[in-house]
Formats: sequence, structure tokens, C-alpha cells
Amino acid sequence: MAVRPVVVWPDDRLRQPSVAIERFDADVRALYQDLVDSMYAENGLGIAALQLGDNRRMFIVEPELAGRAKTDPPVAFCNPEVVETSEEQQDSEEGCLSFPDIYIKVKRPMRAKVRAQDLAGNWFELEGSALLARCLLHEYDHLTGKLLVDFVGPLKRTMIKKKLTKLKGAEASASELGDG
Repeated sequence: MAVRPVVVWPDDRLRQPSVAIERFDADVRALYQDLVDSMYAENGLGIAALQLGDNRRMFIVEPELAGRAKTDPPVAFCNPEVVETSEEQQDSEEGCLSFPDIYIKVKRPMRAKVRAQDLAGNWFELEGSALLARCLLHEYDHLTGKLLVDFVGPLKRTMIKKKLTKLKGAEASASELGDG
């Protein structure tokens, strides 16, 4: 499959509604592999399909973070639902592949349980705390159109938009010159 470019905010594709996966076929497995390749290329812990411009309801999480062996493949979450979160909160900085070099302090539940389908369509649940809970909820947010900038005020949002627009312009100029 392929490393695909990550969609960077303020691109409207990050806000498009996600659609349920109904057929667990080779096309879904190809999307999964593109997510894996792209996440590892960007050194991410997780990535949602919308971040590759695909509106199917899927995200993946790095295997060790999800409690699996380092050699296991990343865990696919198709058609996920958050079924439970704790009242206990954690407050920590989050980054996002769609917001390069931007970190925002976000308050989230300390624990979360997600129910989803695997690549064969079988339902499973995964419960996690601390960083895993944060990652699960962050990736789930992507599928609902919620982004890191939704956790900040209008002034900081404007500053982030200017920074990312400037970065996108610099990247476009570099690729036109053959440097990118």
C-alpha cells in the first residue's frame, strides 16, 4: 500500500461526516494498510481515516499502546463507539498529525472503553487508561469532526491557523522548487 499525505487543518476534509463501514473487504484492508504506513511514517500513535481524506469510520492505534506486542500490527477500530468514560480526568498536552508541531493542553477522562469492529467485522471492546484513553478519545473525536482547535479559544485558534497556513505555503513553494 502507501504512505499518503496527512490532511492538515484548516482543510475542510477534517470536518466531513464519517460514514459507517458496511463491507469488510479488500478495500477496507487497503485503507488500513495506508493508515499503518502513514502513521509510522509520521511517528504517530494513532491516525483516523479522515486524516488521509477518507471519510470511512475507522482509526488505528499503535499496538504497544493498545496493550499488544510491539511486533503485532496496529489495532483497527472500524465503526467505533465510546461506551464508557471515567469521571476522573487527566489534563495533558496533545499533538496531532493534522496539526504539525502544535501541542494543546486538553482535559480528558482518565479511562475510556471503546467498542468497535475489527477488519473482519467482528465486534470487540478495548478499555484503557491514561495515554491509551487519551489516544482512543482523540482518534474517535476525528470521526465526529472534533479537532484539537476546538479545545482552545478564538485567539489561539487564529494563531494556529496562521502558523499552519504559513507552513502549507512554505511546503508548496519548496515542492515547486523541487525541494519537497
